[in-house]
Amino acid sequence: MKTSVYLGIDTSCYTTSVAVLDAEGKLLGEARRILSVKPGRCGLQQSEMVFQHTRNLPELVESVLQGHDYHIAAIGVSGYPRPIEGSYMPAFLAGLSVGRSLAAATGAKLEIISHQENHLEAGMWSAGGPGAERFLALHASGGTTDLLLAERREDGRYNITQVGGSMDLHAGQFVDRIGVALGLQFPTGPALEKLAQTVATKAELPVSVRKLQVSLSGPCTAAVRQLVAGADGAAMALGVEHCLAETFARMLRNGAAEYGVHDVLLVGGVGCNQYIRSHVEAKLGQRRVRLWVPEGRFSCDNATGCAALAWRMNLHD
Repeated sequence: MKTSVYLGIDTSCYTTSVAVLDAEGKLLGEARRILSVKPGRCGLQQSEMVFQHTRNLPELVESVLQGHDYHIAAIGVSGYPRPIEGSYMPAFLAGLSVGRSLAAATGAKLEIISHQENHLEAGMWSAGGPGAERFLALHASGGTTDLLLAERREDGRYNITQVGGSMDLHAGQFVDRIGVALGLQFPTGPALEKLAQTVATKAELPVSVRKLQVSLSGPCTAAVRQLVAGADGAAMALGVEHCLAETFARMLRNGAAEYGVHDVLLVGGVGCNQYIRSHVEAKLGQRRVRLWVPEGRFSCDNATGCAALAWRMNLHD
């Protein structure tokens, strides 16, 4: 007897991902591959992303499906960056084309969602919540620093409204600009976190928060100036972590008060950072606001949220 499964596919700016859940919502397998960026570069062109995703996807899909007697009940795929009209990025076409083709070939139901919704679904699936009908989510990555209000709909999905965020640089851009200046390989988040763990004293950087809007260009400029003046690299890495952690904590505290919510979900690659997580959790706890954090590998780019949405919507039906 074939095992009914739910397949997820996500092709973000820097990671190709696939995942498979069973009928109980348990992870049966997942595979991901970070896109290759040449040393010293700070990113990829969209054409390079599409090429690498197109090359990666067959191998990754084969790795999670081959050798198993699976019946694909539904497929979830990220088709665009955000759940707003006109949101578009070529990188997601690679995953969308594979998802649509598999659905047509197998008769599986196809759920097309945004990359941002994928992050929220992966976060809730891994963290086990929030279960509230209404909560805040902070999506902090290289391409977003978005404060979102999530409200459950009758069909089981969520209305997601951006209510705050960065007015200039995104959190991941801040990390990567300083990380590259420190000689770290792009994307620099994991290496910067390890470097920060080697010191106890942090470089002092400004924090700019106005209610639900934040600015990271000023802190980034200040960090670069200090490095040019000879600041210690490890202390600067810790300073960047603290600046982001305090920025997030203030914005989330303000958002929870304004919208009367008591639950916050933190997702995105920057949300994997343990220093940031601990600082934000402690600050929000003082206001009796609970921070939900997924396991680190399900906070950064992955396809588990797409699979989880396909699974959850099938249960709802």
